[in-house]
Amino acid sequence: MGWPKIEYTDETMREGMQIESARIGTDDKVRLLDALSQTGLKRLVVGSFVSPKWTPQMSDIDEVVSRMTPREGVTYIGLALNQKGVERAAAHVPPLTIGLSPIPRLFVHLCDVFVRRNVNVSQEEEIARWPAAVQRAVDAGATEAAIWVNAAWGSNFTGGFSQQQRMDMLGREHERWTEAGIKVTTAWLGDPMSWNMPHNVENQIAEMRRTWPEITTYGLHLHNARGMALPSMYAAMRALDERHTLQLDGTVGGIGGCPYCGNGQATGMVPTEDFFHMLEAMGIDTGVDVDALIRVAWLAEEIVGRPLYGRVSQAGPLPRTVAELYPTDLPFIEDVAEARHFALGAAAIPADAVSPWPAPIESLQRKQVEAEGRVRPPR
Repeated sequence: MGWPKIEYTDETMREGMQIESARIGTDDKVRLLDALSQTGLKRLVVGSFVSPKWTPQMSDIDEVVSRMTPREGVTYIGLALNQKGVERAAAHVPPLTIGLSPIPRLFVHLCDVFVRRNVNVSQEEEIARWPAAVQRAVDAGATEAAIWVNAAWGSNFTGGFSQQQRMDMLGREHERWTEAGIKVTTAWLGDPMSWNMPHNVENQIAEMRRTWPEITTYGLHLHNARGMALPSMYAAMRALDERHTLQLDGTVGGIGGCPYCGNGQATGMVPTEDFFHMLEAMGIDTGVDVDALIRVAWLAEEIVGRPLYGRVSQAGPLPRTVAELYPTDLPFIEDVAEARHFALGAAAIPADAVSPWPAPIESLQRKQVEAEGRVRPPR
């Protein structure tokens, strides 16, 4: 079996910007968004149309969207959490698409503390909305629907959740749709508090496949405070095959976080550049330019004023050509700025860098690679 189809959504401009300083200027946001548009990414969330009282970082979202330069083939998504937000976003359609899900969904948080902190409703209120959501879908003639749970693996306030708890809640949602005669084709699992672990993600998806084989699209929104989101994404890919679609989210540099979860900027997401570097090394063609993503990550660091969390943007991608192999007489490389020689060449290395080898190190292996004219990929 092959890998699932990947649908990746970059959340830099929403998940990333919403936890950064509200003083970041509109010019910088437009510059960052336009740079993202040039990387080959197909789905970009431009921000959220929410109250500036609670999320001042999004106070200029209308101006950002008005000034951005849309690129053909890119879907630009505006998030709206209420009717007022939908009306604001509608003024920018096109180029915007409103909302993340194209099909009706039922949605609930497993953590009753986080849902109150995050959107100021109770878990019971979320569940009480289900009948009306199902009726709207029936009235609209929907033929398929989604089941969603958030805070799926655990909570910083109430602890971990079991696979059975997830299956029970998803099952309640699935039953509602089935009773209405609407087929469930999509399942989504969110993890705002970074409780995901690869084995749990893989086991969860395997159980859902056994229970509901008609579900062909799976979505994961994983945060990365504990460094497990990228391996969890890989685990999800292993649990699926070419008959499935896997929807994933991340941000350039891994920025992002929620002020309500207790980890702030440390929450983070999978760095977009790291994820696509992994796919490239796996031989999966994505159409995304990893080198361009690295430059965007550097731009994001410049804008937010601190180092970010991606690894490929710091150490560089695996050398893919002979020209990208490091010189055998490379001086000592000691800090992150010097490590950028992978892209900047000698300009990144101080003139007084220590270099104890008087001549390039002779290597039979290097000569063989140069003679072949190619760098073998990792296996």
